[in-house]
Amino acid sequence: MNNTEQEYDAVVAKCKDIFTKKMKDYGTAWRILRPTSITDQIFIKAKRISTLEQTDENKVGEGIVPEYIGLINYCVMGLIQLELGSTVDVEMDPDEVEERYEKLIGETKDLMLKKNHDYGEAWRDMRVSSFTDLILMKILRTKQIEDNAGKTLISEGIDANYQDIINYSVFAMILLGEAKP
Repeated sequence: MNNTEQEYDAVVAKCKDIFTKKMKDYGTAWRILRPTSITDQIFIKAKRISTLEQTDENKVGEGIVPEYIGLINYCVMGLIQLELGSTVDVEMDPDEVEERYEKLIGETKDLMLKKNHDYGEAWRDMRVSSFTDLILMKILRTKQIEDNAGKTLISEGIDANYQDIINYSVFAMILLGEAKP
């Protein structure tokens, strides 16, 4: 039997480890990015995954998994930026960033567990390329919401789209065999 919660935690632990190490290398320079710029970074990563899936040609040398990790980490950055706003005073206490990372991932995981229950783990029978397409759709929706100054009539907001992108990325990584600790 699959243990989605443990697999989810294993994938997130890998992502957080990379996030934390990059924060030690670069600080929190990403704090200067407006949410729209973060959405564009997410788009670039998802588009690269799609291109690699379609062409099976990789000239940069990094595969799909690092891009999914990037999607997850940029979405967490986006969620932080939605809470705090972008700033020119970019330095943020690393402990506070890690606490926010944990909190936001925890909320996103809780959402996944609820949806996963209702959908009966249907994602396990999906193709990884379908997650890529769903992520690209979520990004386009997010861009439209941003173009509408964050206002929606009936739809979920930017934060919900970022959370869905995180969860789709985690599912893709699990299916790619990346859930081993």
